Order: sequence, then C-alpha cells, then structure tokens
Amino acid sequence: MRLRSDVDLLCGIADGDDAAFVLFYRGHVDAVVGFFRRHVESPELAFDLTAETFAAVVVSAEPFSGEAPAVAWLFGIARNKLRESLRRARVEDVARRRLGLEAVALSDGDLDRIDETTNGEALRRALATLPDPTRRAILARHVEELEYADIAARLACSEQVVRQRVHRGLTQLRAELKEEP
Repeated sequence: MRLRSDVDLLCGIADGDDAAFVLFYRGHVDAVVGFFRRHVESPELAFDLTAETFAAVVVSAEPFSGEAPAVAWLFGIARNKLRESLRRARVEDVARRRLGLEAVALSDGDLDRIDETTNGEALRRALATLPDPTRRAILARHVEELEYADIAARLACSEQVVRQRVHRGLTQLRAELKEEP
C-alpha cells in the first residue's frame, strides 16, 4: 500500500473520505495536543481545542491549496483556535456543531494519556537521538515557533535546509515514538 502525503489526505478529506481523515488525524493528533498543552493549563482544554481544530480541518479542507505544507496549515488553524479561545475565554465549537458532533467526555485514562503524550520522557529520549542541527531546527520551529527564515539565520544555512531538517527530524521522531511501548 502506498503511503499518502498530507496533501493527498486533505484532498481526500475534502472529498468526504473518512479513511483519509483518520490517517491525517492519527498522523498529527499528538503534535496538536502537545501544542495546546504547552499553551493551556488543563488537558481537557487541550483536548477540546484539538477536537475543534480537527473539526475545522474537515470543514476547511476544500480550500486547502497545497501552496504551504499541510502541517503548517494545520498548525495555523490550531493557533487561530488557541487565540480565539484565549480572547473569548472559552473554546469555540463552531466547526464541531457544523458537523453535528457531540462534545466528548474524557475518562481519567484519556487525561493521563494526554499528559503522558505531551510531557513525555519518550519525546526527550527521541529528540536526543537526532543530530544536533536537526534537533535545534525542530525545537526552534515547534517549541519557539520561529519562522523558517529566522531559524535559517540562527543556524547559518538556507531556509530549504531548515525545512528539510525539520521534516526529516519529525519523520524520525514519529517513527521512534510509534515504537515506544
């Protein structure tokens, strides 16, 4: 079976392909939850924001042009959801309501998994296996949330090299984290 790119998956989502959504969701949910856990206090709030982000992906997949990386588009949605929730002091559920989705009640096990995924010693171990330039590029992009141009200037290389380091490093991290028990 051929691996599908994120752009292919988003096109599938726009066409109503449930399997494409499942693959896209599974490929990015931990990173999105982790993003929200770094910015909000409770795992429940992080989960609500994640749910609304992925609901917005379904609602918004049609206009995705593919000009920017799909993951950048996804995290753009996540940043907007975070900004709006902080501004309004609540999580908007417009996309979930539009899709007719009910709010999900989280069990204690679900909350523990969110914290385990986002606090992760496993992530620290996986990051330590990366070459230093790759690790620095990933941390600058996804922790410090710097633009590629700023990272390139910091690391004294081209934006393309930074993009490749981040992409390859994230691919390696995903593979290593999936192998964790």
